[in-house]
Amino acid sequence: MADPVARQPRLFVANRGEIALRVIRAAHALDIETVLGVSVADRDSAAAREAGRIVVLGPAPSRDSYLNISLVVHAAVATGCTLLHPGYGFLSERPELAELCAEEGLIFVGPRAETVRAVGDKISAKAVAEAAGVPLTPGSGKLESVDHALEVAEGIGYPVITKASAGGGGRGMIVARDAEELRRAFDQASTTAREAFGDDTLYLEAYVERARHLEVQLFGDGEGGAVHFGERDCSIQRRYQKMIEEAPASILSDELRAGLRAAAVDLLASIDYCNAGTVEFLYDEARQKFYFMEVNARIQVEHPVSEQISSHDLIKLQLGLALGTATLPRQDDVVLAGHAIEARILAEDPERDFMPCPGRITRWVPATGPGVRVDSAVQEGSMVPPYYDSMVAKLIVTGSSREQAVARLSDALKRFKVEGIATNIPLLQAIVDHPGYRANAVSTKWLENTLLPAFQTERSE
Repeated sequence: MADPVARQPRLFVANRGEIALRVIRAAHALDIETVLGVSVADRDSAAAREAGRIVVLGPAPSRDSYLNISLVVHAAVATGCTLLHPGYGFLSERPELAELCAEEGLIFVGPRAETVRAVGDKISAKAVAEAAGVPLTPGSGKLESVDHALEVAEGIGYPVITKASAGGGGRGMIVARDAEELRRAFDQASTTAREAFGDDTLYLEAYVERARHLEVQLFGDGEGGAVHFGERDCSIQRRYQKMIEEAPASILSDELRAGLRAAAVDLLASIDYCNAGTVEFLYDEARQKFYFMEVNARIQVEHPVSEQISSHDLIKLQLGLALGTATLPRQDDVVLAGHAIEARILAEDPERDFMPCPGRITRWVPATGPGVRVDSAVQEGSMVPPYYDSMVAKLIVTGSSREQAVARLSDALKRFKVEGIATNIPLLQAIVDHPGYRANAVSTKWLENTLLPAFQTERSE
């Protein structure tokens, strides 16, 4: 088979929405042709209009289109593509996709299949982190039974939290404060993991009561070199789903920040990681210690805040590294400055228990101005389908300080007008204007335990 790099580069984009549009625009800026695989529901999307060509993969249900590995790779090969970008979500962390791409002579824009497999299973990833000397939260390996879980919990002390080895998005995560709660949590978490991931393997960790969710954005060269693009604080969450992300994590001292970044670099360098990846950490604010959580072997939703503080286009870097037309920058060349915040605008109604709100957008006036960026694939008249993730836009602001960025975000949210569907903009505004958020006195449970009860009570009166 001919060397794909020697041919005119043509990129197959195996995703939808704003990340598909983002990848397409980055590819066109690099003079790379694009083909977009779409479901029937996305034939008239903004990404479809900007792609050089589209291929309809199948009906709207993801398993018949975006989640069908053989269909996606066949479409890429049949349209003469030389490389494939999986975006995030869907197939982005499926090692089988990277393997099939290699078999068919396609360049996979991401880590090697063996790397995706090694860090995709969370128990395996913990072993990788331990071997690299990265601090781990006290916990277990694979739990063989509920009795095994009870034995581990007695050893590390309550409260504990169950986690799904194959999972993500908070599924399979249940806090137990005593043995009886752990018995119930084990069965429930096992069932959730099996239904969501086809794998009911669980492990157990000590539960940190006041935690922050920190992560480091990195790139690897595949030969033991790794460079970071700063860290992010992703502690504003609901049910373990991120809602607002910031870069850098201003809660950290200079010493802790350096240690966090070095740990992430050491981990990915130890496994010859290539392309984009993120190492996630749990930060115990009371003890001022960080612990490894997982590796995301892909680009992430919140990568724009890292771009804003580093002045590097991470999608272009992904494509250039994959094609061999770019090299990894030196760490000294990644100059971090300013503060950036991303707010996810969702087609959900926070006043009705976050009910998804698909439908046609009748008015769409995104915020503009200095330090304001909007990543979105919708516009006035767009139909938000009911089949996929509810995110319709990412509102990113940048300032010289956190205080300026927060003020810009508050102002931008007030000026962002959406009609025809309900969104979470009122909740985002309430978060950003809250004294606790302004003072950066938050945790991963702050939104659910502190702000949401007051917000929902106020709205119901």
